[in-house]
Amino acid sequence: MQRINQPTMPIAPARVRAYTLTTALGQGCNHHIQALTDMRPGLRASTMNEAPVPAWVGIVDALDDTHLPADLAEFDCRNNRLAELTLTGDDFIAKVLAARDAWGPTRIGLFLGTSTSGIRHTEQCYRRHFEQGTPGLGDDLRFDSTHAYVSLADYCRRRLGLRGPACVISTACSSGAKTFAAAHRALTAGLCDAAMVGGVDTLCLTTIMGFHALGLLSPQPCTPWGQGRAGISVGEGAAFALLELTGAGEDLALLGYGESTDAYHITSPHPDGIGAELAMRSALASAGLTAGEIDYINLHGTGTPANDLSEDRAVTAVFGAAPIASATKGWTGHTLGASGAVEAVLSLLCLQHGLLPGTLNTTTLDPALSVRPIRRSRRQPIMRALSNSFGFAGNNCALVFGRI
Repeated sequence: MQRINQPTMPIAPARVRAYTLTTALGQGCNHHIQALTDMRPGLRASTMNEAPVPAWVGIVDALDDTHLPADLAEFDCRNNRLAELTLTGDDFIAKVLAARDAWGPTRIGLFLGTSTSGIRHTEQCYRRHFEQGTPGLGDDLRFDSTHAYVSLADYCRRRLGLRGPACVISTACSSGAKTFAAAHRALTAGLCDAAMVGGVDTLCLTTIMGFHALGLLSPQPCTPWGQGRAGISVGEGAAFALLELTGAGEDLALLGYGESTDAYHITSPHPDGIGAELAMRSALASAGLTAGEIDYINLHGTGTPANDLSEDRAVTAVFGAAPIASATKGWTGHTLGASGAVEAVLSLLCLQHGLLPGTLNTTTLDPALSVRPIRRSRRQPIMRALSNSFGFAGNNCALVFGRI
């Protein structure tokens, strides 16, 4: 068990200047807050012909009609289309450009997460080759600008005219959350004056069939913390936020973060959640808060038997058995490398609008678990929220957001 670059004292809050997201619930913050309020789900039965297994998925239909700027056509793949669509929501591009003009393009950092990048495009090239007998894999297979992890950051950098430090983090399901921590370290070190963070992941055969092979794919909409839960529902989604250390007045802010690596198993979580517990305790310490000062926990809540049990033990160890908590993957599906960023933005929305989201699809809570997530959304002012993201191989991250 080890810590990763953990703060040894409370950190300086990073103000969240802008944020946006796109999932199966729609594009932009308004669609998401309305869906959470109305208990409107985003999952539907999979119709992917190349993945003939029973599953429910979160699909962003608008990607079929999304086009990249002509001068960036070499980056065209489903993942970068989702990045483009998300950038255009909630005036996010304009706010990043304003920061770029204020600080200079070399002073804006870019920290993004993904688990599959543009692998769906590569899958389609291989399928065409084997089914149609085309020579080679086709001229449109561009590894560096579609498949490679760097593609996402390279596209966003060029799209926004940024020239500051940039990286892509790929630590499975904690990727998007860890971008907030990485950005805060860069801001604190003086490497940049503002940082764009987030995550993007899209549906592909590799993930759907991979989770099916592991026995972790639910044939019905996922039921986090539910009795008889059968596994995850995969979704595609993206979320971005813009962070700065400076400023005055009341803002939503990243108050703390905690990361850990328990390396218990390549896919299974530690049964007692010791890495998850360490990440949460570190997040609270870096925020200078006690467990009792957190008003809401956005659970990782995948809906698999082992993951929910592990997280339940970790949350109970830190917060006791009665925290106000819920899991939002029943709305969007598990957006994998983007999930940490998507759920961070959902947590920010809950803080902004005073909303506690329900745990969709879960009708009967597992009596073997101690935490009792709320099942129906309700309005309630909250000041501080903690968002959990736990990935394969024990890559854990917890974020604390609140008002300053």
